[in-house]
Amino acid sequence: MRHIARLVAVISFVAVTAASAAGQSKPDSLYKRLGGYDAIAAVVDNFVPRLVKDPMLGKYFVHSQDTLMHIRQLVVDQICAATGGPCVYIGRDMKTAHEGLGISGAEWDTAVKHLVATLDQFKVPSTEKDELLKTVGTLRADIVEK
Repeated sequence: MRHIARLVAVISFVAVTAASAAGQSKPDSLYKRLGGYDAIAAVVDNFVPRLVKDPMLGKYFVHSQDTLMHIRQLVVDQICAATGGPCVYIGRDMKTAHEGLGISGAEWDTAVKHLVATLDQFKVPSTEKDELLKTVGTLRADIVEK
């Protein structure tokens, strides 16, 4: 009986130690490394106006101020959720949302340049910037139509 009790104690100790060690080695999410919700919102607050003012992209943002604020919030929520944050993106999927707009590869590239400029303005470290751009890049096929 003592042997079983000792065996259970050893197994419990090993399990607790392994779980504790695993928790310590888990890297922070991209959401956390970007600075969380407020930092993402600040980036979006800089990025979306760049798109709106761009001569090539502005035609896609001819909306009321209320609608632009809704778009801004959807972008914040989408980035927050995609980077491991607590947000829930409730917008349409990207293919449905951009269908029929005829967005070109050049227009996509221009939008990405604006995002890079925004991330550089906020001095986002290259590792996090590259990871975010890779995440955003997965949306290209659903947004670009020509």
